[in-house]
Amino acid sequence: MKFRATTILAVKDGDKVAIAGDGQVTFGDTVFKNKAKKIRKFYNDSILAGFAGAAADAFALFDKFENKLDEYGGNLKKASVELAKEWRSDKALRELDAMLIVADKKNLLILSGTGDVLETDDNIAAIGSGGTYAYSAAKALKRHTQLEPHEIVCESLQIAGEICIYTNTNISVEKLY
Repeated sequence: MKFRATTILAVKDGDKVAIAGDGQVTFGDTVFKNKAKKIRKFYNDSILAGFAGAAADAFALFDKFENKLDEYGGNLKKASVELAKEWRSDKALRELDAMLIVADKKNLLILSGTGDVLETDDNIAAIGSGGTYAYSAAKALKRHTQLEPHEIVCESLQIAGEICIYTNTNISVEKLY
């Protein structure tokens, strides 16, 4: 069994971007922690990142991501591509069980261990077990309201937390405006 950290959602609108994560960490089918913080700011608070997956693996990826950002002068796309290449090709990293959402005011990306660096069509990204619930709520709110990105991610994660048993409503939010 592994420690799992689950739902992350990001919404971008123009040069505004917000990312949120729930606080639940599970070990097998047991809630182990309720107030985990799975999102962070990087590179002089100009880049946001959040993880879903095995907690220890995600922290290792955060360290690698931060090193890539430093190496490439805060260039989010370049750092993301280089991290994904290393993640896919390195024997030890390839075994990591996590995904990342990373964003700055220009880009919103999903990174995976298979080498994926994905840009979404609608500037909404979600990962983790409650990701599809949060994504659906965010898509509807973005389409039918005038809410700001940080309001959308909060409300969407609240909805996901009411539906997904691996997502709670102890929500952390970071934003770049």
